[in-house]
Amino acid sequence: MFGSRNRRNLVRKGFACTKTRRKPTQKEWMRKLESNPWIQAGIFGFFILVLALLIFSGDHPDPAKYFLIGLLILSTAVAQLWINHPQTFRKNSRVGLVFGVMLFHLTLAKLVIVFCAQAPELPKDFGVLLIPFSLAPLVLSVLLGKSHGIYVAIFVSLWTSILFRGIDAVILVMSLISGFISVFVTIEVRRRSRLLRAGICVGLAIWILAVSFGTITIPWLQIGDMDWSMFVKQTVAAILSGFVTATVVSGVLPMLEELFHITTDMSWLEMADRNHPLLSRLSLEAPGTWHHSDVVADLAEAAANKIGADGTMCRACAYFHDIGKLVKPEYFSENIIGDENPHDDLAPTMSALIIIAHVKEGVDLALKYGLNPRIIDVIQQHHGTSLVAYFFKRALQQQQDAREGGKIMNIREEDIPEVREESFRYTGPKPQFKESGIISIADAVESASRSLDKPTPQKVEQLVNDIINKRIAEGQLDECDLTLRELKVIAETFRFTLQNMLHTRIKYPKDVEHIEQESRRLRSLPPASAA
Repeated sequence: MFGSRNRRNLVRKGFACTKTRRKPTQKEWMRKLESNPWIQAGIFGFFILVLALLIFSGDHPDPAKYFLIGLLILSTAVAQLWINHPQTFRKNSRVGLVFGVMLFHLTLAKLVIVFCAQAPELPKDFGVLLIPFSLAPLVLSVLLGKSHGIYVAIFVSLWTSILFRGIDAVILVMSLISGFISVFVTIEVRRRSRLLRAGICVGLAIWILAVSFGTITIPWLQIGDMDWSMFVKQTVAAILSGFVTATVVSGVLPMLEELFHITTDMSWLEMADRNHPLLSRLSLEAPGTWHHSDVVADLAEAAANKIGADGTMCRACAYFHDIGKLVKPEYFSENIIGDENPHDDLAPTMSALIIIAHVKEGVDLALKYGLNPRIIDVIQQHHGTSLVAYFFKRALQQQQDAREGGKIMNIREEDIPEVREESFRYTGPKPQFKESGIISIADAVESASRSLDKPTPQKVEQLVNDIINKRIAEGQLDECDLTLRELKVIAETFRFTLQNMLHTRIKYPKDVEHIEQESRRLRSLPPASAA
């Protein structure tokens, strides 16, 4: 309260600005809910309750025995999630997503079977063809990765097989194969049309399996009883179920991404659209920075793909990592045109303040335009706590000059301004994840590569290795989980990409024939005319 009153007094006197900087907020109660064990126990308890309702409802033979089997499968699923996916297990929102999607899958399968069983005109096993076998594997494969998709495909198939007639081998096999196919087809999915292709593949797989198991009877194999209409209905049902499931998943994914704060490759590609207002401004108001960001994106994406990181995320984040330079683009070297440098009229401390401020200005713009939190993290972390070395050395030189001049002018030592290294360092934090570390190195490498006079493979390799070794020595990469092996791969990728970008062009030979014709023409002229 007192701070706000003092601020109002300063604003009234003209010593403070009325605007306040935007800050990313993370609510404390949300962090507590993410790790609360009682919340996790509640998720598993709700899953057990709904599973019991699904098994005990209807004409299920010996439901108590199969409910016990379901509980044993649940204990195995929880143990596997804890062992193989510890990061998911530690977040209650991710646990809720995994088991919530599986529960919805099982409920939908039960409703489909019950509805088809009450239709007397349909065959006995017609409902099996309409079960959305690929729903849960498709959703979690796209949201959390292929390993989660395989995990869900296995356990949702086990639970689905005990819902209806005891342990149904036909449903178990069809569900497993459909789930595996949906995960395989959606590995590194970058377009929503890829989901529809996965749905068609799953539908064809269901039809082939149904024909193999006799769920769909081929008319020409029946002697004296050829029901072509039912065959067509069953075929359409099998193929259409996979396609409709993929269509529904394509529509539901944006809502799940927003609800659980997950960003897929499809969303990253949409964010990296160059028609975004910030990127359009960057290309018009700071073309040098835009070109720099474009090259950093190429470097970071190639390196991330080599080490198994998210290359699409690196590209989108690299496009936005320097948007803070839009506030004062003319103070950054890549946008300076001609010999006029605005830093020549500024003290090194003020120049460093302007350079460092582009990080905070970038965060402010990112919050204003509602960019993804990962992009904001990269903006904050891409310089870590590194030193603005050029202006720091310039300040030390001016301090030394002032001391030497002070001896002549009898200036006291305490009157010479002190140069503090903290004033020339970025505020950080250091890169916290692999993609942020890759972009940080790519940013430094691209900036330094502009100073190469005649880029040769040896110079490029030396430049990349020096920058990475310097980052390691300063501890800038200590918190982003990049191993030495991965850094070696990143260095090799940067060297190869930069070498292709900075290659010298072929010097084309002059038009010798044109020169000879001109010389012959001049020799044929009189001396005065030739002169």
